Amino acid sequence: MTAWSFVIYLLTPCFIWHLLWRGIRYPAYWRRWHERFGYLEPLTGHRVIWVHAVSVGEVRSSALLISRLMAMYPEHRVLVTTMTPTGSEQVEDLFGNAVSHAYVPYDFPGCVRRFMKRARPEFAVIAETEFWPNLFAACGQRAIPLLLVNVRLSQTSLQGYLWVPKTARAMLANADLVCAQTRTDEHRLKTLGVDDALIHVTGNLKFDAPVPDSVLEEGRRLREQWGRERPVLIAGSTHKGEERKLLDAFSLIRGSFPDLLLVIVPRHPERFGTVTRLCRHAGYSVVRRSCGEQSIDASVDIMIGDTMGELQRLYSAADIAFVGGSLVRVGGHNVLEACAVGCPVLFGPHMFHFEEIGAMALDEGVGRQVHDAGSLAEAVLLYLEQADLRLAAGEAARRLVAGNRGALDRTLELIEHEIRRPGEAAATDVARDERTHQAN
Repeated sequence: MTAWSFVIYLLTPCFIWHLLWRGIRYPAYWRRWHERFGYLEPLTGHRVIWVHAVSVGEVRSSALLISRLMAMYPEHRVLVTTMTPTGSEQVEDLFGNAVSHAYVPYDFPGCVRRFMKRARPEFAVIAETEFWPNLFAACGQRAIPLLLVNVRLSQTSLQGYLWVPKTARAMLANADLVCAQTRTDEHRLKTLGVDDALIHVTGNLKFDAPVPDSVLEEGRRLREQWGRERPVLIAGSTHKGEERKLLDAFSLIRGSFPDLLLVIVPRHPERFGTVTRLCRHAGYSVVRRSCGEQSIDASVDIMIGDTMGELQRLYSAADIAFVGGSLVRVGGHNVLEACAVGCPVLFGPHMFHFEEIGAMALDEGVGRQVHDAGSLAEAVLLYLEQADLRLAAGEAARRLVAGNRGALDRTLELIEHEIRRPGEAAATDVARDERTHQAN
């Protein structure tokens, strides 16, 4: 047994407790446990492409990639795995029965073996920063091409992997292709020992995520209902500790704009009720999005976005967006969903998961970085008081997204090249064995 396997076996009670605890507030965590231990429905009779996207954001950024893979390989069945129920719901919303879905197994050797026996993928596409030693090793042992796409590696994550360098190198030695988002990610991957020849800088798939006309139309309709002249600030993907700061800023802004509508969309569904109570205890009139659209009138101060898959629609109905996970040490979230619909973005100082995109947004005049409730209020007031500045930032946001598209085509070209070279398979296996031997 490897040291990694020994450690995760010791952590088994923690995994069980995590599911139980999360399930108290979001019961979907109590369902389908068998899949997390490798007991998914066998995909017999299908040639399978396995795509893993951990949660909602990764599913959305990979959606077009999945659709294109389905078109390129119509004789295959695509299996999409996620870790979270919200990711599972997003897969169902986007694809219905057109793909298969299961939770990715915990990285125990037995769970991985069961998963591989039932899924039998011909190749695996792993999105972003999901690195699993036993899953990756299982692909290498079974000669399943392992393709890592849209890879980002923060400095924090790099430092974590450098605590276990042999495990990290052995794990990544199983990869056949690594598509990094940026040159910085490329450099960090090389620091972990990934072969230069495997790494390609393809850009960020999030730039290629399309904005359906229906999203824009629904955003316009929502804004008409809320009041075209009423200013709207949305705070998307917020975390514990941020809502109190938002309410402090909201109080300051309302001194100049008393009719401001604040829309808060907590990152995790199990916090919808907690955030609603927090806002009501602060003395505000609060409604939840799930209670219906007609309830939003001039008497409502705050709306809680407690429905799934609507964040970009809500962004498109707002004047200004604050993107959460950044006023607390979470590392930030995707600002591009707001940028794509022309919404100026504000974010806090903790953007280490999106440092390059955050820097690009600031360089292009798409938004501003804030540090506390006071600076957040100042930035919102600036945009509300200067409509020309707000509109210019919105246009810059659209240009930022449009000007950086192309990662999807580059990634698919590399995937297709990797998959269609059967004559090189033996050489690839030899090279991978050599990398694994050197890593160990």
